[in-house]
Amino acid sequence: MDSYLKYLGREAAFGRISRREFFGRAAVVGLTLPVATKLLTSSVLAAPQTGGHLKCGLEGGASTDVLDPAKCTSQVCFVTGRNWGDTLIESHPSSGEPVPSLAESWDASPDAKVWTFKIRKGVQFHNGKELTVDDVVATLKRHSDEASQSGALGVMKSVGEVKADGGNLVISLPEGNADLPLLLSDYHLVIQPGGGMDDPNAAIGTGPYKVASFEPGVRITFEKQANDWRSDRGYVDSIELVVINDATARTAALSSGQVHFVNRVDPKTVDLLKRAPHVTIENTPARGHYVFIMHCDKEPFASNDLRMALKYAMDRETMVEKILRGFGTVGNDFPINETYALFPEGLEQRSYDPDKAAFHFKKSGHDGAVLLRTSEVAFPGAVDAAVLYQESARKAGINIEIKREPGDGYWSNVWNAQPFCTSYWGGRATQDQMYSTAYHSKADWNDTKFFRPDFDKLLLEARAELDQAKRSEMYREMALMVRDEGGLILPMFNDFINAVTNKVEGYVHDIGNDMSNGYVATRVWLTA
Repeated sequence: MDSYLKYLGREAAFGRISRREFFGRAAVVGLTLPVATKLLTSSVLAAPQTGGHLKCGLEGGASTDVLDPAKCTSQVCFVTGRNWGDTLIESHPSSGEPVPSLAESWDASPDAKVWTFKIRKGVQFHNGKELTVDDVVATLKRHSDEASQSGALGVMKSVGEVKADGGNLVISLPEGNADLPLLLSDYHLVIQPGGGMDDPNAAIGTGPYKVASFEPGVRITFEKQANDWRSDRGYVDSIELVVINDATARTAALSSGQVHFVNRVDPKTVDLLKRAPHVTIENTPARGHYVFIMHCDKEPFASNDLRMALKYAMDRETMVEKILRGFGTVGNDFPINETYALFPEGLEQRSYDPDKAAFHFKKSGHDGAVLLRTSEVAFPGAVDAAVLYQESARKAGINIEIKREPGDGYWSNVWNAQPFCTSYWGGRATQDQMYSTAYHSKADWNDTKFFRPDFDKLLLEARAELDQAKRSEMYREMALMVRDEGGLILPMFNDFINAVTNKVEGYVHDIGNDMSNGYVATRVWLTA
């Protein structure tokens, strides 16, 4: 709540919401007028400083990284795209509601099938070309193309016709979708000149920074874009993202002041970092989840009995306690938690049950070990989590063989390629987007190979359903399908745990995704 109030104070201080709206929201959360006034005053005094070189030490980079936002899979690429590009829509940090970006307003037909977006005028790309609606159309069409291998392809499959109408973008859908604006906030859908058709890796966008140098798996540097169309971001002169995949090295770099910000702090090191007077932990409860994923179409995981055995063999409470150190909550084998609208309440929580695990394992007919691949880059503590899992499964008579893979290339050679591995998801803006991205049969990122025509049909029906009660029941049914028949083992929803030095101000906690929804480098500023 404190971070939300500070965020509101900054919004009012910088003129992004009116004072009246600020005091109205403050009253809703129980602040008295004197306290709210003091908060607003302190926010004004804490106005951003400009200048300086921001250095971030990030886990999640590899030699296989590219600048094409369609193929963004790593944490480093995620932040990179936010630095140099913009999407049509953004999501509000605390409520998750859609807010304008390159689309300054929008409206829909009564059946939510035809949407009209007014594209902002006077915005320039880094190459000096002015943004047009044609660039937007071309971008969305590129991400709709199977050949693009876009991470947003699952979302774009729900879109019908995309066209320009004067200065507006018009999107026609085969079925109504009340979530469309939020779906267009997907971080892959960075608007590029000509849609990025000629050179998707050129990193030419409308964001606050230009890419100055790019060494995949090593570092990326940025310089300030002089004619940024927004004044509420891009406070530092330059940015350096240094790839530090080793958690110990990352912590040491922050502690010694070599970097200003690090991501994916291992919960085991939080107490140690807190002792440093110049370090602040920034943890955000949100939609991220650490997972063990099985390919439903590959043996031995084609057997649902084997999948159920491995689900019951997972000790979730111990995972949250030992791996997350309490910085998270227990998961239930479907990718949605209480932060999402229409969360399916009342589903029985799956618990560790060695007897049930042994029963299903025997019924599956599988004989021998089960190979699990993992790496520290999969999520903080992933190797330790695999060992814990191995121990809990052993009590059910299941032998899990662990293979530790190198971090470099994990996201291209193991994730979405090997039949059983550890991984993570940052969550998405809506249930529809999460399911469309990772569970629709034709989604490129369907990393459990969950191919269910009945699930796909229900997903499309829920997308078009405007009756919220009916839609809620559909999401409940979808959750049960994934939970009871899918290849997802989801033991825990993780807090996003990052850390900054005392020279960093303005960090915004954002439920959208990790590292302030990827905007960390564009939102913070440096003090002297």
